Amino acid sequence: MKQTSRILIGAGFVTLLLISWIIAINTKSDAEKQLVLIQQAAELMKDGIYIRAAALLEEAAGYNAAHTLIAETELKKAYLALIDKRGFSRKYTNLLEKQMNRRDASQGIFVEAANYYLGISRLLDALAVLRTGIEKTGCPELVEIYENSRYAYETSRTSYDYAAAINGSTAQVQTDGRWGISRADGSMLIPCEYEKISTFSTDRAIVEKDGEIYAVDRDNNRIAILRENASDFGNLAENRIPLLIGGSWRRAGGDFTLGAAEFEQLGTYSGGYAAAKTGGLWGVISLTADWLLPAEYDEIILDELGRCYAQGAVFARKYGVVYLFAGGRQVEGYYEDARPFSEEGYAAVKKDGKWGFIDTNGTEVISCRFDDALSFGQHLAAVKLGELWGYIGRNGNIVIEPVFLEAKSFSNGSAPVQTQRGWQFITLLEYKVVSNKL
Repeated sequence: MKQTSRILIGAGFVTLLLISWIIAINTKSDAEKQLVLIQQAAELMKDGIYIRAAALLEEAAGYNAAHTLIAETELKKAYLALIDKRGFSRKYTNLLEKQMNRRDASQGIFVEAANYYLGISRLLDALAVLRTGIEKTGCPELVEIYENSRYAYETSRTSYDYAAAINGSTAQVQTDGRWGISRADGSMLIPCEYEKISTFSTDRAIVEKDGEIYAVDRDNNRIAILRENASDFGNLAENRIPLLIGGSWRRAGGDFTLGAAEFEQLGTYSGGYAAAKTGGLWGVISLTADWLLPAEYDEIILDELGRCYAQGAVFARKYGVVYLFAGGRQVEGYYEDARPFSEEGYAAVKKDGKWGFIDTNGTEVISCRFDDALSFGQHLAAVKLGELWGYIGRNGNIVIEPVFLEAKSFSNGSAPVQTQRGWQFITLLEYKVVSNKL
């Protein structure tokens, strides 16, 4: 009996010790529990036992306590060690997303996430992370990584004999002497079957085929026909197209409703204005034929598509010198040549035989050091160095190397370039859209 009593007393004592230990463990703070789990995981990671360490660290990170960030940092190390195992890549990126979504997310987490995505060739994810990080933190390191990454591009497989500048999200292209319309990424919209085609605007293009001039929609359906006997036409924009009728240029709507005013030459509308020639001299007129600049200049500087006006500015030549006009007033300074402004960015100008860039105040923002140049389209400008063309950013630095025989301005993330295969389109991966925009 005594021996039995001693056994029962001993067992009771052990039970009490166990209960006390359990109670002691359960009464630890969450922060203390985290430390225990982190320490246990550290020992396992020393031996390369990452799968068990990850489970402990997941538990530790689940507490909302003082050592959560430490637990998450160690957990990411475990996930990276297991990254080739099924499911751990997703676990790692989910944890990154959780950390980046916090209001007080540090710049370091965005750098880590961006570098990870860049390392596995997920550029679009990296750029999205960088943009969010820059917006949240303004971190210069993130800006630098973004600028070094955002100019990666792909080249279209389709090539053409010629491609005009992109107008919005389409471009006129030519193959075997016939014209059509491509999307900004180079894919075909309207097939190359016309003797001439205008820019695509207001959901239509004006075409000439077999002696007829008519309008087609994006599906290449005929939607309007010109009854007048026109011998030529210009580009369609802002529901206006120039028509050459009886030796004079007249404006018409996209449905060929004719205006009364007649001109010797007529450009393409942009921003509500177009270049027009009358009495042997050029000026700039509005949609209602009011003159922004009177017809007293030798030339209004046009781009390839016939446009002259953007950002409230236009260039005009008189007596061999080019002047900038902004808001209808002449800006101080003059140039040998110029390219019209686009809807945003700087304009290319020529001084002392070289090309550089100015803003609408006439301030030189990029020095004249290029052999040729086009005005900025989006945040890039085509420049020529020697015999080849590339692109610079707004700081004037080369961001796409000069490897092209010719290059044109960017629009909607794409630009036509001439390669050894012909005219192709390059598209910044940052802007790439899988589905067609039109």
